[in-house]
Amino acid sequence: MENLTKEVFKEKVFDFEANKEWKFAGDKPCIIDFYADWCAPCRALTPVLEELSDEYNGRVDIYKIDTEKEQDLAAMFGIRSIPSILFVPSEGQPQMAMGALPKETLVKAIEDVLAVKV
Repeated sequence: MENLTKEVFKEKVFDFEANKEWKFAGDKPCIIDFYADWCAPCRALTPVLEELSDEYNGRVDIYKIDTEKEQDLAAMFGIRSIPSILFVPSEGQPQMAMGALPKETLVKAIEDVLAVKV
């Protein structure tokens, strides 16, 4: 899992300063976890995302964005509560989910939204 800054986000996910319409910059689907260090549900979600990162290694990238440090990115996605998880397929629009979701729900979203099977 990799923590994204605004600059790295623009390279790997979406260059929002160059494009008005959504245009995914990555080479494989990704999940972005918007979190904060002080958030207990966020901390509970981290080991689940680490497991998924291992299980989907090479097929799905998993990123984390610290909403305290990267307020521009949090604002751009209208993050109101954390954790918020953004599922970004290779084609089509990203979809946001709120809360510390159980692993089974995350796997279903990876299959349904990202079209990636285990």
